Order: sequence, then C-alpha cells, then structure tokens
Amino acid sequence: MSELNEVLSRRQAINEGEIEGKRQCRIFNPYVEFKEFTRKQIQNLEKSFKTYDIDNNGVLDITEMKYMMEKLGSPQTHLALKKMIMDVDDDEDQMINFREFLMIFRKAREGTLETGNPLLDMYQKYMEMENIDVDDVGVKGAKNFFEAQVMKQSASNQQELEIKMEQEERRNLLEEKRKRLEAFKEKQAAFK
Repeated sequence: MSELNEVLSRRQAINEGEIEGKRQCRIFNPYVEFKEFTRKQIQNLEKSFKTYDIDNNGVLDITEMKYMMEKLGSPQTHLALKKMIMDVDDDEDQMINFREFLMIFRKAREGTLETGNPLLDMYQKYMEMENIDVDDVGVKGAKNFFEAQVMKQSASNQQELEIKMEQEERRNLLEEKRKRLEAFKEKQAAFK
C-alpha cells in the first residue's frame, strides 16, 4: 500500500509542478549508447530479451524475470528478483526494458556487479551460451567464427565491418536462392 501512496504522491507533485517528471520521449538506439557491444551481440541480446518477454509489451516484469532465471538454471526468490530489477531499473517502473537489460550486461562487463549478484550469474550463463562449440557448428562454422574474430580485432570501425558482413551474408543468401531457382527450372524443363 505504501508503494501506491509513493507513486500517487509523486504523480501529484509532478502535476502541481513541485518536481519535474522524467521525460520519456528520448529515442533509444542501442548501437549508439552501447558501443562496447557488437551489432551481433546486441541483436542476440534483443532476441533473448524478446524470448523472455512473454506478453510482448517491451518490458520484463517480475514473472518474466523469474522464468528467464529458471531457464538459465539460476532460479531466484521473489525478493532477489525485486532486488535484481531495482539494481538496473532507471525509470523506476519495477520492470526491465531492453535498455535496462543491456545495462545488466554493461555492468557485468565493467565488473561493477558484486560477486554472488544474480545479475552477474545471469551474465556469466549467457556468455557461456555465446561461446562457440565446434561439435554444434562444425569445423567450417568455427573457421568462419575465428576469421570473423581476426577481422574484428584488426578493423578500426567495428560497426562498419559488421554492416558489411551483414550485407555480404544477404548477398550470399540471394545468390544461393537464385542458383536453387535455376536448378529447379532446369529440372522442370526436363519434364516438359
């Protein structure tokens, strides 16, 4: 009940002009704000975020956070989940949006999360999932992975390189599709 009173009194103070409310009209671009992550990492994190955003409202509430932590093999109590959310909840809505989700990974990477913090555990489990497994992707996949890592280290503008790689990937897919269509037409011609 006191939480509701706090929210209502804050809203009343904003309406009366006593305090200034937070402006929510800022445009969020994760590639600009989180330059320490590659485009691919941000895309993978966004995919993970959307996986656990069950009701597709753009935020993870406490139930969705609980589900996510269970799936990562690190179930948490209700109080621990509330503390996790409070640690990164900039807009104080008691939910985690995608920006705040990325903040978890920034804080873990910077080492500002204390040992034993469930957010740090989540980061470590996610990073374990990100590592390449040659048994899963095969030697060619590992070769491509390591070539990409070398290119990434030697490139001065990483985001430009990633955009070029995405474009090359799209061109390869289109070329492959065109070849399959030609092969199909050749086989189709044999039946006419």
